[in-house]
Amino acid sequence: MRFSITLLPLAVAMLSVASPAHADPAVLDAWLARQAGIHSLDVAFTQERRLPALKQPVSTPGRLSLVKPGKLRWQLGDPVRTLAVSDGRTLTLSEDGGKSVRRMAADSPQATRYSMFSGDSFGSSEAFHRTFEVVEAREAHGLHGFTLRPRDRRMRSEVPWVFIDVDPKTSELRAFELELRDRSRVRTMFQQPRVNIELPDALFTAPD
Repeated sequence: MRFSITLLPLAVAMLSVASPAHADPAVLDAWLARQAGIHSLDVAFTQERRLPALKQPVSTPGRLSLVKPGKLRWQLGDPVRTLAVSDGRTLTLSEDGGKSVRRMAADSPQATRYSMFSGDSFGSSEAFHRTFEVVEAREAHGLHGFTLRPRDRRMRSEVPWVFIDVDPKTSELRAFELELRDRSRVRTMFQQPRVNIELPDALFTAPD
């Protein structure tokens, strides 16, 4: 009996460490409700790409600009190495500093990793839950994180998992992470978003 009593505090401590805090679903609801009032966005970000073959992630600065519905500019690198531009119908992807240029439908699975923000997926709670299944909710470092699984099989073939971190105080998205089909991970951390500002149409004109 003495042995059991001695081990009890240790067992409780181990259970506390092993059990992460659960995020509040109301935080996710508040963030989604806020999206209805956002018509344009311009935000700097830092992107970390993790590959199974690399011990350390590759970190790159970038910028996201969008005007709903559908207009998007996602640029990565300084100078720009990857540029995705969408007018709502066609997404043009320029890589390797313009050496490789591809065009695809903005709503295609191949465009998902770039066009997700400018589409309907995060436009409302109803659209969000049609697009994603919430698999896990957790809280860490003051942020509420949610693990999402795309419901559409075609989308899931390109992006099996999506992870988002929401600030409960401001209802702002702080980080957005994708796990891609090659098992690499791309984490995007946003800084100083500017919301509902005028953005020139030239931003959303695809390069020749």
